[in-house]
Amino acid sequence: MSNLFKLFDISGSALSAQSVRLNTVASNMANAQVAASSPEQAYRAKHPVFASVLQGIGPGEATASVRVAGVVESQAEPRAQYAPHHPLADEQGYIYKPNVNVVEEMANMISASRSYQNNVEVMNTTRQLLLRTLQLGQQ
Repeated sequence: MSNLFKLFDISGSALSAQSVRLNTVASNMANAQVAASSPEQAYRAKHPVFASVLQGIGPGEATASVRVAGVVESQAEPRAQYAPHHPLADEQGYIYKPNVNVVEEMANMISASRSYQNNVEVMNTTRQLLLRTLQLGQQ
């Protein structure tokens, strides 16, 4: 029965990690069209880095959870766009757009959303198993 309770911890850590992933995707998409006057000022896409955390070492006790090790910025160069009449244009007439690929971000959002939904299903199934186990004890 204690193994069923561990599933809540594992799924909970995965839900938290996917929530961070969804938030970074939302931030990237919200800033995808923001212009800047220099490459240094341009928004850079952010991506979470996940780490697996091993808990317990004995036989039958080992479980793993997920945690967010950090959020890193993409090192890809911002896109230069010639727009001489834009108020943020530099001396050469360029503005700089973020290095966000909206198609990749949409794929990340779908993947994170499905992972989140799967972990909710794991938690719901675990809850149902625990309730049925308790019902068996009442009979």
